[in-house]
Amino acid sequence: MKVDLHCHSKVSDGVLAPAAVAAYAHRSGVDVWALTDHDEIGGIKAARQAATSLGMRFVAGVEISVTWANETVHIVGLQIDEDNRALVEGLAATRNGRQARAREIAAQLAAAGIPDAYEGALRYVGNPDLISRTHFARYLVETGACGTTAEVFRKFLTEGKPGYVPHRWATLEQAVGWIRGAGGIAVVAHPGRYPFSDTAEGALFDAFRQLGGSAIEVVTGSHTPDQYGVYAEQARRYGFLASRGTDFHAPGESRIEFAELPPLPAGLTPVWHDWF
Repeated sequence: MKVDLHCHSKVSDGVLAPAAVAAYAHRSGVDVWALTDHDEIGGIKAARQAATSLGMRFVAGVEISVTWANETVHIVGLQIDEDNRALVEGLAATRNGRQARAREIAAQLAAAGIPDAYEGALRYVGNPDLISRTHFARYLVETGACGTTAEVFRKFLTEGKPGYVPHRWATLEQAVGWIRGAGGIAVVAHPGRYPFSDTAEGALFDAFRQLGGSAIEVVTGSHTPDQYGVYAEQARRYGFLASRGTDFHAPGESRIEFAELPPLPAGLTPVWHDWF
C-alpha cells in the first residue's frame, strides 16, 4: 500500500489545485493520500471529493507553522476534523502577519537588486493571506536570479541572507492542542530539516511527546536517504509512530516524486497502522 501523508496544493504554497494534486498522486500509484496545506484547511473538501472519486483513501490534514527555540518548526495534523472551531480559529490567527512579513521580504530583495518581488510572488499565490518564502522563490527563478528554488534558499530568504524575515508563529503547545482537539494525530514534519543540535532536537521531541504528539516523519522528500535511518532510530528511541510523505509542492520541484518515495524502514509502527 502506497501512502503519502504530506502534500501541498495552491491553497497554500503548491502550484496545483487540490483535485489536480489528487489526480497526480493517483497516477503515481498512491493508495492513501493526505492534503496538508500550510496553516490552511480550505482545500480539504475538494481534495476529499477528488480522492474519493479516484478510489483513493483520503486523510484530512494540515501543516501548522510553529516557533520553537527561535526556529520555525512544522507540525502536521492527520485525521483532523476540519470543521473544529478551535482549529479553524487557531489557523486563522497563525496566518495573520504574513502580508507584513512579505512586504519586508520584498524590501530586502529590492535592496539586493531584485525589484517588484512582492508583486511577482503574488502571481504564484492562491490566497494572498498565505504568501510565503516559496512564492518569492518561484519569482526569483522566474527572473533568472537563481536557476532553481533550491538555489534561491541557498542565496536568499534564509538567516543571514537577503530576504530573511523571521516571524512568530503558533506555539508548539497550541499546534498540538489544536490538532488533538480536532481529533487528529500530531506529527513532527521533516525533523532532519531543522538546524538543531542533538540536544535541542531531543528537547523538541521530549516537549512534543509530553504535549501529546505521537509521530514523526521518517521518510520524506525533505530528508536525504541517510536521514531515513537516522529518524527511524529516533522513532524507536522515543516511541513515536512513523509517517511518510513527499512534501509535494509541484511536479519536478520536490526532491522526490510520488512514485519514487520508498517504504518506511522495517521495525517501525506506521502512523496509519490502525486506520483501516
